[in-house]
Amino acid sequence: MIRLRRLANAASVMTTPFTPEDFLALFNPVFSSRQLRGVVTRVVQETAESATIFFKPGRGWHAHLAGQWARIGVELDGVRHWRSYSLSAAAGKNPAITVTNMGAVSGTLVRDTRPGDILFLAPPQGDFVLPEHPRPLLMLTAGSGITPVMSMIRTLIPRRPDADVVLIHSSRTPGESLFREELAELADQFPNFRLAQWFTRRQGRMDFSSMKEIEEICPDWSDRAAYACGPEGFLDDAEALWNQTALASPDASTEASGGCSLKIERFSTSLAGGDGRDGGLVTFESSDREVQADGATPLLDVGEDAGVLMPSGCRMGICHSCLTPLLSGNVRDLRTGEVSGEPGQLIQTCVSAAAGPVNLEI
Repeated sequence: MIRLRRLANAASVMTTPFTPEDFLALFNPVFSSRQLRGVVTRVVQETAESATIFFKPGRGWHAHLAGQWARIGVELDGVRHWRSYSLSAAAGKNPAITVTNMGAVSGTLVRDTRPGDILFLAPPQGDFVLPEHPRPLLMLTAGSGITPVMSMIRTLIPRRPDADVVLIHSSRTPGESLFREELAELADQFPNFRLAQWFTRRQGRMDFSSMKEIEEICPDWSDRAAYACGPEGFLDDAEALWNQTALASPDASTEASGGCSLKIERFSTSLAGGDGRDGGLVTFESSDREVQADGATPLLDVGEDAGVLMPSGCRMGICHSCLTPLLSGNVRDLRTGEVSGEPGQLIQTCVSAAAGPVNLEI
């Protein structure tokens, strides 16, 4: 170990003002001792507005579980932006993200990503994963909410032909339905995988106000362990139905049996705006930036728009990756409306807005 340190020190002297890592990066673009990276290996156009980006991660990445997500960093105009994307590849395979053209970062990934491009990465995380023990499953997805579930299906169905899975996927039109042909092929090949495509432009929105529609598609739905991912309204309606069923049959709602259990993955959270008095000058001390902010925009967005390299993760107040020390001022929690301002307090910038002048350590 001492000898390795001496060699490293000698290499540093010989390469000054650069580091040995700078030269290693010339031969291996994903090598970095400071920031996990991945090189894009393939880009597949899924629909007119979405693409799957396959990448090979560098050292430091750990294999993802089916259903997990990862933070992906992209540089736009010299500023690195981080977003969280579900991993759509099967567990045990090189990772991939399936991105829909919504917003500047996702739009850039869909339109401009090419093989050989470098992505900045953070390790996979999340607990929206397959159950530990085999059981009948029901997957409810809408729009891009199918991406984490696709990882589960690709992991489970080919490896366990006896797996009993029903997928109900809602999209506006067949042309906008992600993975439509692959899912149809899997349903043809594996009888225990049943697929129901729901097209809202033709059939209207799925109705979870009663059990009628879901029972027509999957009569034993309440006996299955259920997973749901999609837009907020879709998930809220499904959650209400499951809660209603659990109250009517409390003995069935046990995690051990899988009956009436519903696991939800949300891509966003409902944020309320501040009142008319909110907003103020936000100072990012370490970054030497000042910007005027309103009372409805999360401080995470305020900082990124000002070119500040902000820590972030889920962007919805769950993972706490964005925690940043508050030096002074008051902030409003956009989920609850609560105002706080204790110096030294760690605030979640993704769900906090300025409630007057604010000084942040970052």
